Amino acid sequence: MASRVLFSSQFTFLSNSSQETSIAPSLSPSRNILSFSFRSPVDRFAMRIQPLLKAASFTPTVAEADGSRDEARRRKKLAVFVSGGGSNFKKIHEGCIGGSVNGDVVLLVTNKKDCGGAEYARSNGIPVLVFPKPQRESSDGLSPTELVDVLREYGVDFVLLAGYLKLIPVELVQAFPKRILNIHPALLPAFGGKGLYGMRVHKAVLASGARYSGPTIHFVDEEYDTGRILAQSAVRVIANDTPEELAKRVLDEEHKLYVEVVAAICEERIKWREDGVPLIQSKDNPDEFY
Repeated sequence: MASRVLFSSQFTFLSNSSQETSIAPSLSPSRNILSFSFRSPVDRFAMRIQPLLKAASFTPTVAEADGSRDEARRRKKLAVFVSGGGSNFKKIHEGCIGGSVNGDVVLLVTNKKDCGGAEYARSNGIPVLVFPKPQRESSDGLSPTELVDVLREYGVDFVLLAGYLKLIPVELVQAFPKRILNIHPALLPAFGGKGLYGMRVHKAVLASGARYSGPTIHFVDEEYDTGRILAQSAVRVIANDTPEELAKRVLDEEHKLYVEVVAAICEERIKWREDGVPLIQSKDNPDEFY
């Protein structure tokens, strides 16, 4: 990711209680959120995303600062999980082939062996694994322990969820701490959790009256959509939007943001603050984090 230059916009609208509400995002030129605040007199919602930090206010741990340059240059091995067409998976794979991502997709994991993402993987010579094991079939599929073993055999560095709709088992979370990412089509912590996926998310955003949506990339823990947020990108909601129209614009941002974040993680540019918040180190200016 390039270093970000802040600009901000602000507008007001009337809440259901007929009281003025203010929403003020601060965005980068590529529409990545650097800060975001929403305040209303009835305290319906309040959220703030960590702004750009300078080196003076954030210092990596000694282990991070002294990390091996060879490790940063090494091409990382990626396993991608999908349940559908896998458009984000395709963009990541294209980034690997095109050189914008210093890594290679070595495995595709899916719970639907005939989905579009799996077909794309097979056509590009990427091995396909089925997880979890189908309840009504006996031949295909892996158990959680078997899945972890296979990922380790392939030397996987990072696991990327790209439209994978199953809950990740605790065995995998524990085996790959701080190495599993997910992308969600809304601005977490709002509009997330079990059952909120696909078009359901965009319908919920429109029904809420939210003025902004957009993708969130976060680290994965043992629950749905609750891990530490790593990156977000803002998509303005238009007054007459349909769920399908909003979904398309959010997906366009997903394709850009996920490739940028995967590039950063493959280059060892993810740094952790002492309070456990992950930050991305600017590629253009190592003294800046966002």
